[in-house]
Amino acid sequence: MFENAELGRTVTPEKYAVELPKLREKVLNAHFELRGKKFPVIVIVSGADGAGKGDLVHRLNEWLDPRGVETHAFWEPSDEECERPPYWRFWRAMPGRGRIGIFFGSWYTDPIVDRVFGKTKRSQFDSALDQIVAFEKMLAEDGALLVKLWLHLPKKEQKKRLKKLDKEGRIAPDDWKNFKLFDEFAKVSERSLRRTHTDAAPWHVVEATDRRHRELAVGKILLDAILRRLKQAAAQAAAKEAAKAAPAPVAVSVPEPAKLAAISVDSILDHVDLKQRLTDTEYEKSLAAQQAKLSKLAWAAHAKKRSMVLLFEGWDAAGKGSAIRRVTQAMDPRLYAVVGIAAPTDEERAQHYLWRFWRHLPRAGFTTFFDRSWYGRVLVERVEGFAPPADWGRAYGEINDFEEQLTAHGIVVNKFWVHISKQEQLRRFKERQTVAYKQYKITDEDWRNREKWEPYKLAVNDLVAKCSTEFAPWTLVAGNDKKFARVQILKTVVQSLEVAL
Repeated sequence: MFENAELGRTVTPEKYAVELPKLREKVLNAHFELRGKKFPVIVIVSGADGAGKGDLVHRLNEWLDPRGVETHAFWEPSDEECERPPYWRFWRAMPGRGRIGIFFGSWYTDPIVDRVFGKTKRSQFDSALDQIVAFEKMLAEDGALLVKLWLHLPKKEQKKRLKKLDKEGRIAPDDWKNFKLFDEFAKVSERSLRRTHTDAAPWHVVEATDRRHRELAVGKILLDAILRRLKQAAAQAAAKEAAKAAPAPVAVSVPEPAKLAAISVDSILDHVDLKQRLTDTEYEKSLAAQQAKLSKLAWAAHAKKRSMVLLFEGWDAAGKGSAIRRVTQAMDPRLYAVVGIAAPTDEERAQHYLWRFWRHLPRAGFTTFFDRSWYGRVLVERVEGFAPPADWGRAYGEINDFEEQLTAHGIVVNKFWVHISKQEQLRRFKERQTVAYKQYKITDEDWRNREKWEPYKLAVNDLVAKCSTEFAPWTLVAGNDKKFARVQILKTVVQSLEVAL
């Protein structure tokens, strides 16, 4: 793969002086046109030590409008980053739609370095590359344009370049150590590029021996990629407008087919025993016992740097809020945060839907409660038509991958669906309307959602069936009796922490 980047390409100063101004103008105009579009551009700058990656990043920032570009250099992770799953640092840096993000270092760095230095086996390396492919596919399917640049140097040229940098005092701490493993780096890097070169996120290997050639080549690659995507976006917009303007199809009378017998779909929720109840005495005794256990376990988890994510979904008026309060009452307020999820803000809409959840992940030893969660993608957005079927249809796999990354990092994940009957929901709705201090809890939207009980029930059945995994299973909570539900949730949290610790 690297042979084509060792051909000795050069650009004369005269040609460079002529082409550069024209190229810069075109790149800048393309960047201006990108504003307001519904996709971000992610530029990954990787390659050999001494190949001029840093200089290229400076050059791109010089060419682009600084108001629409963000540059992130990923080197050694901070303590804060080490306390979260590895991809957390990259999610935080994602550019919003209509913006360009330049990543100097990326999710490729650690897998390649760890493999070269023997910290991982071949199977682990390939697994990391598979995860990268899945990650980039998810970004691309959400609309992101990925421009992946690999700057290559032949071995002799790299040695020459490192000597020059060393003499100028600009050499990085590990450059000479890495140079001793040049052949292994080339072998591992080539495998990385080959396995992660996809239609959605192709690699561009750039011969970096000559600075002028390197800069013009990268500028043209970036320009072509943005213009191509802008053209696609314009074509898609035109097609939508044409479809809107098309005359309505003429109705054709056809014989009415024979009526099919009604098909009853057996739902997972139908198997939740909603008759389970606790007496006041049983409730007070069990609640106190479980809260006492959780209090000790929460501090033990903090001491051992074990984090926890608790997410709560359920029907309107199912008692999610009161259940969360019974759990938090057992924990020191310094150990947890409660994140209430509502409709996304403009900033959040400019990102992949998982972005706003990644940014709230807890540090090591702490807990985050999500009152509503990323499952909104396959619940509200599915039922209300906010997301097209293609988007929410692929979300099940994206969610499973997200949760697997959390648990692989050691985060304890508990997912609760608080289930109540339709009759019990109606009773609670009416109670909220009549009790003064509860009236704020009932809205017109609650009544509208109730009318879509069956579509929501089907959506819940699908998310439990597709996203209850061995690493992050769903707990279906019998919620007709709030006392029983609270104790069931507390017991589940306690048991999961006991296993983890």
